[in-house]
Amino acid sequence: MGKNYQLRKLVFAGLFAAIIFVGISVLRIPLPAVVGRPFIHFGNTLTILAVMYLGFGYGAAAGAIGLGLFDILNGYAATAWLTVIEAIILAAVVSVVFRMLDYDEDHLTTLFIVSLAAGIIKLITSWGTGIIEALMVGTTLKVAVIGAFTSLLAALINAVASFLIVPIVYMLLVKLGFSRQRFNP
Repeated sequence: MGKNYQLRKLVFAGLFAAIIFVGISVLRIPLPAVVGRPFIHFGNTLTILAVMYLGFGYGAAAGAIGLGLFDILNGYAATAWLTVIEAIILAAVVSVVFRMLDYDEDHLTTLFIVSLAAGIIKLITSWGTGIIEALMVGTTLKVAVIGAFTSLLAALINAVASFLIVPIVYMLLVKLGFSRQRFNP
């Protein structure tokens, strides 16, 4: 019985990774920025959902593979490693906050708190990534910090979208019979 659940989680992790990759590839809106080439997408939203359903390990793997593979295949290969680290940090925060709140999937408040924590950590990691990217091209630390901060618009929009979309989609999936207990006996 345990191997069946592991296989199910592995299959769903692969599906989440594929959905994340395809979702970013098909639906992205580029934004101007001082540092990097940011765009609005739903990859982080889907990563949050993957972690909430599959737990840290499989959810982080799905996010890292989906987001990282997109970067590698779409001109962001030099910084794909930063995206993978961001996905793992995002997954860790979502997992910890979700566990602290006892996986209460019937409370919309719980889902909004998890989404808020995810949005905040995404802003922080995006800022850190922007600093590292700016330093990689030879700017000074002061310029990198300021440039990365001025480039956070896409991260802010993605964070707000995740904050609003994750609870709604999660509740819809629960209503359709996809509860977290199906993946975590």
